[in-house]
Amino acid sequence: MGHGDEIVIADGNFPCHTISGNVIRADGLSGTEVLGAIMDLFPLDSYSEQQVFLMEVVDGDNYMPEIWNNYKEILTMSGEPFTIGYIERFAFYERARKSYAVVATGEKALYANIILKKGVVK
Repeated sequence: MGHGDEIVIADGNFPCHTISGNVIRADGLSGTEVLGAIMDLFPLDSYSEQQVFLMEVVDGDNYMPEIWNNYKEILTMSGEPFTIGYIERFAFYERARKSYAVVATGEKALYANIILKKGVVK
């Protein structure tokens, strides 16, 4: 991956193989486990307005994704500065199609999909 490339960490409901030809299977791991492992090595793009993207909850779904707080905690603990953008479901899929890879996790939480924009390795 190069500077500016994006990677998707997908929950168990995400249409990984429909979205990408570059799917990394991590079915036995949760989204938080994969995010934590990636953030140990992955700088975020300091040149972008937003470095992290979450899929918005669809209108009518009375649901608050608690996993987002876990993601924010992991991102904060990484020490990488970040701003989160929220993307409508189908726009999220379109952005994910352009990503470098999709990591397919076994995450059961709803709306647990996250995109990370890679920065410069120093």
